[in-house]
Amino acid sequence: MINARQATPADAGELMRLRKVMLDSMRPDPAPSGDWERTGAAVLSQQLGDPAGMLAAFVVDRPDGTGLAACVVGAVDQRLPNPGDPTGLRGYVYNVATDPAHRRRGYSRACMIALIGWYATRGVSVVDLRATRDGEPLYTDLGFHRTDDPAMRLYVPTP
Repeated sequence: MINARQATPADAGELMRLRKVMLDSMRPDPAPSGDWERTGAAVLSQQLGDPAGMLAAFVVDRPDGTGLAACVVGAVDQRLPNPGDPTGLRGYVYNVATDPAHRRRGYSRACMIALIGWYATRGVSVVDLRATRDGEPLYTDLGFHRTDDPAMRLYVPTP
């Protein structure tokens, strides 16, 4: 049985390392290292330390105990309710990553199942994610489906 545990602030550095693994797997060139990694670790340290927080991560430790083999990070966003989402609580899954040496062992599945359970305890009935082709079979098997909602994005210039 695979043991997915809830991450703690002490896991922040490893979570960011796995974030880079995920980003690198989605791009032709590796993501550059930089301040974003330290900023991300600080954000994770702060938010994972808040027991009533709206962010959680679930991880599987490497079998040899030298770090993390896999992770998932998810957040809860309070939106305005609607008929299909009466609480307005929306989950968003991001940063599903497994070290290449530990793939195809069910680690990401165990992390996702733990996160879905965390959402359920918070009354979140709608969860969104973006899937790569490699990840889509896992998410479909867990009950996710493609939606008709078109996505758009704006990058706001900041001073």
